[in-house]
Amino acid sequence: MTTTTADLPVVVIGAGPAGLAAAAHLVEHGIEPLVLEAGPAAAAAVREWSHVRLFSTWGELTDPAAEKLLAPTGWIKPDPATYPSGGDWAELYLQPLADVLGDRVRVGATVTGVSRTGRDRIVDADREAQPFVVHFTTADGEERVFARAVIDASGTWTTPSPAGASGLAALGEKAAADRISYRVPDLKDPAVRARYAGKRTAVIGSGASAFTALATLADVAKDEPGTHAVWILRRGISGSTFGGGEADQLPARGALGLAAKAAVDNGYADAVTGFRTEAIERDGEGRLVLAGEDGRRLDPVDEVIVLTGFRPDLSFLSELRLGLDERLQAPVELAPLIDPNQHSCGTVYPHGHRELSHPEPGVYLVGMKSYGRAPTFLAMTGYEQVRSVTAAIAGDLESADCVELTLPETGVCGGAGLFDDPAAGQAGGGGCCAPAPAPALVQIGVGAPAVVVAEEAPAGGCCGS
Repeated sequence: MTTTTADLPVVVIGAGPAGLAAAAHLVEHGIEPLVLEAGPAAAAAVREWSHVRLFSTWGELTDPAAEKLLAPTGWIKPDPATYPSGGDWAELYLQPLADVLGDRVRVGATVTGVSRTGRDRIVDADREAQPFVVHFTTADGEERVFARAVIDASGTWTTPSPAGASGLAALGEKAAADRISYRVPDLKDPAVRARYAGKRTAVIGSGASAFTALATLADVAKDEPGTHAVWILRRGISGSTFGGGEADQLPARGALGLAAKAAVDNGYADAVTGFRTEAIERDGEGRLVLAGEDGRRLDPVDEVIVLTGFRPDLSFLSELRLGLDERLQAPVELAPLIDPNQHSCGTVYPHGHRELSHPEPGVYLVGMKSYGRAPTFLAMTGYEQVRSVTAAIAGDLESADCVELTLPETGVCGGAGLFDDPAAGQAGGGGCCAPAPAPALVQIGVGAPAVVVAEEAPAGGCCGS
């Protein structure tokens, strides 16, 4: 076959916010994109947390090239100062964007492998002259397509980290899957609420997602006696466990930690510290018993919510030569800029195609997936990433190298947020790092004082967990 690649499309993996924005920028450069989305619709991951209200405003959640593409359709941008839910983001922006891209977006298309045509990862000869080949499956079987470049914007939503402290699933974790969830449950859904109401639930994790789960379970306990949480932390409780509290520069972030603290202080949750889960077993009644590496065995629980973060699925990229940081699994040049030990989402330095490049020219990981296991991603960051990457693919290195990004200095990054309480109106909600005005008041437990709680977005939205 010919090795000429200029007339081939750029394959974009994932029709989420970053993937659709990448497609819009490619169209602006006169390059045909082909977006392959595994889910049944565009923004499939965002739709799974449709009940969450974002911290980011509409002004920070739409991409300029996408807006230009949408404008001729009569699309009207929602009020930039307001805070959408995940459902709003999908229905009012992401789905219309997918619609205007038309046949360039294929849903129900799961990518199973990416390589260089006729070259596995070992072969050097004439490698860079070969187009990429992308294998994917649909309801009709297996297909392939050739591409001049590949932009992987598939995110991390489908690959949550396990309960096991070693990074591997705890012994018995997979066998207990019917009683384990890896997302903050939507307790506004009656069927989901029934699963946890009146039950004893273990919450494993120490981030914002765990805070949210503790707060919402405590709220259920107000109306459902017997509802109780067991909060399992791998470390001890210190002054920073609950975040900055009232002293936090971003009140909504501090409030989320205060809500979790209130759940413990008011007796709706017990904290178990220094516990590293090694095994999950069933007792004679089918309840789950968590066993720790130190020999401790916790009292039985009915359900387990594992909120230990997300990780990238790199399996279908195994024939490509990727340069990834050994800890974060992010591009090696990007990793030190996003290390969660040093940075929040608002302190990440602007970065573009050079930091996102790999030893394999023409392949880029963007969006949440580019951050590997770091939970500090923002939609605004993703939009600037794809602007730079697509400019580089188009050969406009001057534009690609001119990376500019202004982010809020503080904010919540990581985890799923609280439910979209109608009483919240347009108050701060789940998402990322926009300053949040007047967060909604949520009562935590019977007799508990009002605690200001605001929602934040999960991975697949603009922040990872």
